[in-house]
Amino acid sequence: MPRKRVTLADVARRAGLSTTAASMILNGRPDTRLSKEAHERVHAAAAELGYRPNVAARGLRTAKTLTIGFVSDTVTTTRFAGGLIKGALEAAEEARHVVLVAETGGEPEREAEAIAALLDRQVDGIVFATVRARELFVPALPEGVPAVMLNATSSRFPATVLPDEEPGGRAAVRLLVDAGHFEGIALIGQSDTAERDVFRSRTIARRVAGIRGEMADKGLGFVAEESIWMWEPQHGYDATLDLLRRRTDVRALLCMNDRLAFGAYQAAAELGLRVPDDLSVVSFDDDEVAAYLRPGLTTIGLPHEAMGRRAVELLLGREPAGEELTPMPVVERASIGPPRGR
Repeated sequence: MPRKRVTLADVARRAGLSTTAASMILNGRPDTRLSKEAHERVHAAAAELGYRPNVAARGLRTAKTLTIGFVSDTVTTTRFAGGLIKGALEAAEEARHVVLVAETGGEPEREAEAIAALLDRQVDGIVFATVRARELFVPALPEGVPAVMLNATSSRFPATVLPDEEPGGRAAVRLLVDAGHFEGIALIGQSDTAERDVFRSRTIARRVAGIRGEMADKGLGFVAEESIWMWEPQHGYDATLDLLRRRTDVRALLCMNDRLAFGAYQAAAELGLRVPDDLSVVSFDDDEVAAYLRPGLTTIGLPHEAMGRRAVELLLGREPAGEELTPMPVVERASIGPPRGR
């Protein structure tokens, strides 16, 4: 036979107090006016009996279930953005909430099913997260169910947490300039000319604006711009190999993400060029690969954990809705040096 669930009344009876008194103590009420000894008795009784609060019953009383929904495309099943869920879980745990995670692969049908499942479980709110920042369609939610977008935007829900990309783009350029690079800088992954009518996400557009704004402020220009749509190592390798074969005046690469930079490293090595002696490289994201490259890759990091934490804080705090930008840290390693002749 299943074991009978221990109730609050059982705890109160073991502690020799009323159910109301036991409830106030276990719920952490600061104004119980009960003795320290009474608090100790109640907690000891709860531990001895193996008492667990009835969350469903409490939800009926308070209209809250202390659960949060976390709907993502592939945040939890890939290594690229695990910090988003890690930060969210930590913030939820500190607030004594449980997170129910639903992974959808970015498929609209699965997203709709995930939302319905979370609403059936009466979550107190939902965080919608994406691995790569993008505009996300989210259907209407019942009144009273808040939503926060994490590394994503939605025309329906204005509360969103994003990386502060424009200062990040400027910081990348300054790293090269501070090392003495005023000429021979190539941009790997983006070209205004080739991508004039191509849509990029809001965050990437801001990254580009920061890069180009800082270059303009310093009176600099790129010697080459390589447009790449899929920012993966193979494409970074192909574009960089072709560029370095065509031009001998390239002294520094500004790559749009670390995976492109990984490919650029391989291309440089194939041509007998050393980073940073012959070629400086700076990038974005602080992907795991950046620390493993030799020399280590200097990059502008995506603050995923801080973003995940902030999204949950906004969700639970019912703060005014709007866009929040999280600063991107500069992670300096060893891939930038003074320019040298090739």
